[in-house]
Amino acid sequence: MAAFNLTCNYYHHHFQSHSPPSTNIASVPILLSYRNHISISPTHPLTIHQKKLHNNLLLVLATSMAASVQEDLPPALDSTSEPPSVFDGTTRLYISYTCPYAQRVWITRNCKGLQEKIKLVPIDLKNRPDWYKGKVYPANKVPALEHNNEVKGESLDLIKYIDANFEGPSLYPDDTIKQEFGEELLSYTDTFYKSVTTSFKGDGVDDAAAAFDYIEKALSKFDDGPFFLGQFSLVDIAYAPFIERFQPYLLDAKNYDIKVGRPKLAAWIEEMNKNDDFNQTRRDPKELVESYRKRYLST
Repeated sequence: MAAFNLTCNYYHHHFQSHSPPSTNIASVPILLSYRNHISISPTHPLTIHQKKLHNNLLLVLATSMAASVQEDLPPALDSTSEPPSVFDGTTRLYISYTCPYAQRVWITRNCKGLQEKIKLVPIDLKNRPDWYKGKVYPANKVPALEHNNEVKGESLDLIKYIDANFEGPSLYPDDTIKQEFGEELLSYTDTFYKSVTTSFKGDGVDDAAAAFDYIEKALSKFDDGPFFLGQFSLVDIAYAPFIERFQPYLLDAKNYDIKVGRPKLAAWIEEMNKNDDFNQTRRDPKELVESYRKRYLST
């Protein structure tokens, strides 16, 4: 398909600010082709700050273009399904539509604009096919990525791998301080999950409250955007599937609103709710609440 040449003027100013833009404008030609394949070429050397804006613009454009792409999702494969032609050169992402860990990688794929490059292969975890363990991934878990005649697993490893090895906007900052804090936050994800779910099993919400206070503090570290590292990144992707589940369940089961007294978290949730790449992976909140009720309240 033919590409379209546009010119985008972006201001030497934070994207989400509603203040009048300054007069320092960098003009760049943008090459847009089908879906999210975007090329931006500055017409003159950019300052360090302009380079950051340049990369942010690329991410904004990719997200905006992805919003118009509503993917037809394939049905989940079960024990009666035939296996795909494994290692035939096709890059495949094996997921479950209900798994938050797989959802991380699915969101990353979408944010990179890789809907055509990485094929979704959903697995029915309650009736999973034998060939998945035997032919695809011996660990018999999701997510798993089939790429270059190898199958890799573990969600945090996979979101980094996809960001580093596929085209599309970078989802991790160049700034060293932000990189270090990002790694700290990614390392905290398991503790966050365990702390919140501990409150599911008891009468109080102290552990969950402490975990969300940590999140509120983390969201307060940088002031150049509403996300964990200021601008949207893999860190937001790592937390989004879990907060998507924890928020409605705590409100329903514990009458506990995680947003009360946490303005940064409330703003983060609001911004994430605008992200179409994330929204295309989300489940009905009622379904999520019911799933957690069965797991934590049934005796």
